[in-house]
Amino acid sequence: MIEVTERVAVAAPSDTTWAALTDWTRQGEWMLGTRVRITEGDGHGVGSGLSAFTGVLGLGFTDTMRITTWEAPKRVEVLHTGGVVRGTGLFQVQPRGGDASTFVWHERLELPLGRAGELGWRVVGPGFRLGVRYSLRRFARFAETYR
Repeated sequence: MIEVTERVAVAAPSDTTWAALTDWTRQGEWMLGTRVRITEGDGHGVGSGLSAFTGVLGLGFTDTMRITTWEAPKRVEVLHTGGVVRGTGLFQVQPRGGDASTFVWHERLELPLGRAGELGWRVVGPGFRLGVRYSLRRFARFAETYR
């Protein structure tokens, strides 16, 4: 099991940050190399399904998820149900007063392939974290101008 937690300050009220975060089909505008679609429900409640393809030039993987917790406008939790990505994700919006908030991204993931997966994470993990940080900076700009 690996855990990744990253956060970014957003110069937007928490309601706006929440709306931007849960606009799943626009996630590709800020998440590096990812396209998301809603596969079940409306994407705004427990039981809704999401599918995220992450990759470049058609090479990548699909991460399927089911929303397990929906506490608008504060937190949404997902269960990763795919063959490659398994575990849980937490997306949280914390108000900071006025027109400011913080977006927290937390993943608790099972590594595939046993020992080989652990070794692979040592190589891929730092790049994954850099990609998430880059994406969160893009998210802050996206949320600050979100309509």
